[in-house]
Amino acid sequence: MKKITVIGFGSWGIALACLLAKNGHTVTAWEFNPDMAQKLDAEREHKAFLPGVAIPKSICITSDVAKAAEGAEIFLITLPSHAIEATAQKFAPYFADGSILVSASKGFIQGRDIRICEFLTDFAPGCKIACLTGPSHAEEVSRNMPTTVVAASTCEKTAETVQNAFSDGSFRVYTTSDIIGAELGGAIKNVIALAAGIVDGLGFGDNTKAALMTRGIAETARLGVAMGADEQTFAGLSGIGDLIVTCTSRHSRNWRAGNLLASGAPVEDVLKEVNMVVEGVHTAKTAQKLARKYAVDMPIVEEINKALFEGKNPKDAVVDLMLRDKKDEY
Repeated sequence: MKKITVIGFGSWGIALACLLAKNGHTVTAWEFNPDMAQKLDAEREHKAFLPGVAIPKSICITSDVAKAAEGAEIFLITLPSHAIEATAQKFAPYFADGSILVSASKGFIQGRDIRICEFLTDFAPGCKIACLTGPSHAEEVSRNMPTTVVAASTCEKTAETVQNAFSDGSFRVYTTSDIIGAELGGAIKNVIALAAGIVDGLGFGDNTKAALMTRGIAETARLGVAMGADEQTFAGLSGIGDLIVTCTSRHSRNWRAGNLLASGAPVEDVLKEVNMVVEGVHTAKTAQKLARKYAVDMPIVEEINKALFEGKNPKDAVVDLMLRDKKDEY
């Protein structure tokens, strides 16, 4: 059994901490807000995000970095992408050589336009880096609904260690060495899910959304291959699997944000209404920059950026996608 520190104790952090505790690991959770940490410790439930999910008393909940990090063999990062760099600075003195840093966040490092594990590799060169990704809503994982994900690392032993730590009867973990593809699939699917929400909000049908999702994974794969990923990865759990669940589930905050955007609501109002981090909004700009850097055609990403940041009518964005120049499918 391992000593595991969960950095970030929102809905995803809670769901994974409960899973790890159930698997017999010693789990400490770090919540950045002292008042929230105290509240969660006392009530053992996040009534806003995961009502009815009991947090085991065996999980130590704290806002003290030193206390949270003490003796940890694995650090599990479940933070919003925009908070990772600053929080890593706080934990840096406790990232010992040989520690495993697992990113369960999906996005890019804000301002740097790099993958999360790419940042962690540079930031903590003595640590072993992995990501945990795939179709996995916290609401379902926390209730032990069957879920299958991928542990990705360039180090086979590290991926297997993560696999063994998380796997149980309701949570199946595969491994892959393609960390680039795994992270890109998990990040960019949030942008495509914004588009899926727009499609549903505009009242378009299943044909439209099926086309959007199919072309969305195609352009994600194009970028991935240009960046060194294995094209096959995007046909798996961290690619099409994660895309399906995020574009179709009632739990998807990115889908919900897109649905609200379809009504003409400004982005700022949409984010307030969702009242949770919508990673697709943060990811869209980075995805666009990467597409241009690697000279990859990503029309859905381009149109979402126009709808989010340039005031383009979402319906016009969909129409313009349909009226693009005729071409072969591949």
